[in-house]
Formats: sequence, C-alpha cells, structure tokens
Amino acid sequence: MLEPVLGALADLVYPPHCVACGCRQPSGVWLCADCDAKVRRLDGPKCPVCSRPFDGAIDIFTCPNCRGETLHLHFAVAVVRAEGTARDLIHRFKYGREFTLRRVLGDWLVEAFDDPRLADASEAQLVPVPLHPARLRERRFNQSEALADWVARRRGLRVVQPLRRSRPTVTQTHFDRRQRMRNLRAAFALRHNARVKDHSFLLVDDVLTTGSTLDECARVLLEGGARSVRAITVARG
Repeated sequence: MLEPVLGALADLVYPPHCVACGCRQPSGVWLCADCDAKVRRLDGPKCPVCSRPFDGAIDIFTCPNCRGETLHLHFAVAVVRAEGTARDLIHRFKYGREFTLRRVLGDWLVEAFDDPRLADASEAQLVPVPLHPARLRERRFNQSEALADWVARRRGLRVVQPLRRSRPTVTQTHFDRRQRMRNLRAAFALRHNARVKDHSFLLVDDVLTTGSTLDECARVLLEGGARSVRAITVARG
C-alpha cells in the first residue's frame, strides 16, 4: 500500500516528463509517442550475425563486417539503430551518469527477446561486458551491468560475471575492426574459479559497433568451456 502512495506523491513533486524532449507524460511513461516514433527499430533486413541493418528489398544478408571472418560469438541481437534520440539517450546514460535512463534503454533491450533465436534464452546467464577498474572509477558505474540487472528482473534470468578486464584499452570510437581487434588483444580473461564449462551465456552491452569487444569476450568464454555465447545490445552503430 505504501509504494503507490509514495509514487503518487513523487509525481506531484516531480511531474513525469519525456526523457528526450521534456514534455509532460503520464506516470510510468518515460518516452512520449513522438520521440519513440523517431527511434528506428531494427525490424527490417539485417545481418543475422551482427544485426547490421540493410536498407534494401532482400530479407537477409551477411554484411562485409562478418563475411569471411572467423567469429566466436554465435550472433548478436541489437534492438534499435544508434542514431538520433537513441544515441543521445545512450550517451547521456553512459557518460552523463543519468542513471534513470536505464529504464528506457533496459526496456528496449528486453525487446531483443522477441527474436525467435532467443526462445531458449531462459537457460542462459547474462554477462555484462566488464570495465577495467580505472574506467569504472571514472564512470562510477558499468552501464552494461546496470542494463543486465534491469533485463534480469524482467526476464527472470541470472546475472553472472565470469570475465574480468585484464588490462586497460584506449577508446575505440575511431578505430576500424582490425584496429579494435588489436586493441582488445588479451584485454579480457576469466576470473579465478569462474564457472563457465557447459554453460550458455548472453553477453550484454549498450552498443554494438563492429562486434570486436563482444567477440573477444565470447572467445574467452568458449576457450573456458562455455557451451554457447550469444549477445544482446540496445543499439547497433
């Protein structure tokens, strides 16, 4: 009984508003219909491996990002395009420390489970991509871990962390795939006594750009004996 009362009082003091444009909203609605309509879902033709969208007439294709590559990650499901409103909200969450935005981003991430390839995901454990301790001190929280916790509560899944960031890496924003792979070499390792063998894992991250980070995490988990490694991300860059 107390929680609804406290929620109503909070709405009186801090009226609900759209987190993108600031317009007034009903309680519990974080993004207005106009702003949500500007967010482009990845529900058209896309690469079955990395979710890279393709604005064409074919149903499915394999993109140049994945063609000819030996990948450890089975596939990654991204939900929206990393552009416009979606990109702005992710940047505010990740770099601006607007932690409440995880409600919107987390709800988008839950949509990844609409993909029929994740029908058996109830057996998988969620693994947020880890940050190096130095980067964690700088950001104050791991955005992937916050999103994984949100998804876990809504899907009844378990969050585990068998990985650790074994060395710091420079930002990869302006790197191509090859440069990212070199930058990530030996950047992840298994934690001591990590239980990996014969388990299925779902890596969790905010944005997939080239997939290099997720693939390196998958490599470490598979070499440790994992049965399968897939990934879900909020957005595809």
